[in-house]
Amino acid sequence: MSFNQYLYFMSKVLLVLWRIWFYFLSAIPVILLFIPLALFLVLPNGYRYLYWVARNIWAPFVLFGTGFWVKRLNSFPPEGVSMVLVANHSSYMDIMLMFRMRKTPFVFVGKKEIGKIPFFGYLYKRAAILVDRSSAQSRLEVYDQARKVIAKGYSICIFPEKEYLDETVLLNSFKRGAFKLAIEHQLPIFPMIFLDCKRKFPWNTTHGFGGALRVKALDLIETKGMNESDIKPLTEHMHQEIKNELLADPKQHAIRAIEVWKKRTA
Repeated sequence: MSFNQYLYFMSKVLLVLWRIWFYFLSAIPVILLFIPLALFLVLPNGYRYLYWVARNIWAPFVLFGTGFWVKRLNSFPPEGVSMVLVANHSSYMDIMLMFRMRKTPFVFVGKKEIGKIPFFGYLYKRAAILVDRSSAQSRLEVYDQARKVIAKGYSICIFPEKEYLDETVLLNSFKRGAFKLAIEHQLPIFPMIFLDCKRKFPWNTTHGFGGALRVKALDLIETKGMNESDIKPLTEHMHQEIKNELLADPKQHAIRAIEVWKKRTA
């Protein structure tokens, strides 16, 4: 084995160890705090306490421990207002990053499969709105659960891409659920762009590196006065806006991530 081959091999080993370290960091607070976190969810408004722990302990513990820090590129809207949060989704790190974006509690809408993860899944099933994407009934139930969450003054967070695991796609087309929910409840939509996660912590474990994770906020989109006929154009407009921001990124990290992956699979 040549020296260059040895360096390449060691870099891949370190990347795998780094990913294992990420899972380890993610699990430790959940396991150590599992009992109080589970008890929080029994209380009528206990989710606020669980959210505080997730935002102020779990998320920064994982981010900093894995070698990342958050960098907001512009001003964000005021706190205290219920809204629908949307962003591109290209990394496990998006979850921690989203927690750091808002002090006002929000509830994730996510896949039911995540509920199978030991310890974390138990909390997730009781704290998030789970959806079985293969079931029309499950998708309908999301709106009823969201109504209860909004009534408590919380926001809703949805990653709207239909599929997001393909490393060669910059931004998949959007599902309409987030925008239908916003219009149905006349909630403003707060779009964000996560510019670095696709390059620095992709789904695939063979690439990545630490550093700043930049987040750019777009203007709030008010939905007052909108109706069902506005869902499709709003969905398409929001997709194009986020895609344009990814394309216009001066550092081109998402674009470079695609190029790196295409070279690897060529």
